[in-house]
Amino acid sequence: MPTGTGLDAQLGFAAESTVGTPVTVTKFLEFNSESLAWKPTFVEPTGLRVGRKYKRASRLVQSRKTVEGSLELEWPTKGAGLLVAHALGSTGVPVQIAATTAYKQIHVPGGLVGKGLTIQVGRPEPSGTVRAHTYAGCKIKGWEFKLASDGIATFSFDIDGWDESTATALASASYVTGSEVFNFQQGILKLGGTASTASGEMSVASGVAVTTVITEISIKGETPLAVERYGIGQSGTKREQLENDIPTITGSLSAEFNRTELYDLLKNNTTTAIDFSLTGSAISGGGGNNNLLSFILPACKIKEAAPTVDGPDIVQMTTSFEAYDDETNAPLQIKIVSADTTL
Repeated sequence: MPTGTGLDAQLGFAAESTVGTPVTVTKFLEFNSESLAWKPTFVEPTGLRVGRKYKRASRLVQSRKTVEGSLELEWPTKGAGLLVAHALGSTGVPVQIAATTAYKQIHVPGGLVGKGLTIQVGRPEPSGTVRAHTYAGCKIKGWEFKLASDGIATFSFDIDGWDESTATALASASYVTGSEVFNFQQGILKLGGTASTASGEMSVASGVAVTTVITEISIKGETPLAVERYGIGQSGTKREQLENDIPTITGSLSAEFNRTELYDLLKNNTTTAIDFSLTGSAISGGGGNNNLLSFILPACKIKEAAPTVDGPDIVQMTTSFEAYDDETNAPLQIKIVSADTTL
């Protein structure tokens, strides 16, 4: 029975064959919030006319169209691969692990050209009617993974899109069965060691698990895009957004003060690998493989690690870092192990 509230909302998405040409959404994930919005610009009349001093409505026109906003989801053990591929520009696809029901996805940064999403949000009215807002030509220009103490891992995206349709029918949402979410107690964070890549997969040897009490971790990617590609003859619709500056991967650790483990990395300008993983439940028929989400950043520099005394409690510090290219491995690898057979 409809509630007439956000409890009836839905989020669906699908990869576009041609960027900007909408397709029917086929994948659906639970989500926490969204702020996607269609934003036109207006050409305002400024001509002077005796006897009239206000701008005339008849001469106001909508000119350029764009879509902006964000999505936040709890990171599921199934169904996140397509969003990761579009966030990184990855070409990774699920590969079966031996003769099991477990599949491995390896995602590393690539190009965003040709990668577009159609995203549909079902927004409920108090009457109980769920209105479909469908956005085409969506690219992920920024993303953030975050996990806080005693919390659930979240993945948020900054979206730039071409246009919106309110005439497209609301898709019938269907969700994968058996999907869980990753949480704080499943995490392991290691620093240091030596990264290497073999058969397309990166690993870190001799990394050391942190002893510092880490209460929150964030990993964030930004891909600058040319989002103002409007021209004559395009009816106010932009052309495909293209990368137009150097992308960055940054992050932070909220932690108790530990000078030798974290602060000295800043003082000594040490390059360190960061290896963070979340190991979930066993995959049924997976041959001993568990649901897994892991991040490897082989060459990180600590940019800030200032401890502060703020009363009698334990001294805290926020450590910020940036990932760099070590000229051997990818600057970031996101690995997913799940029962997903496709993106």
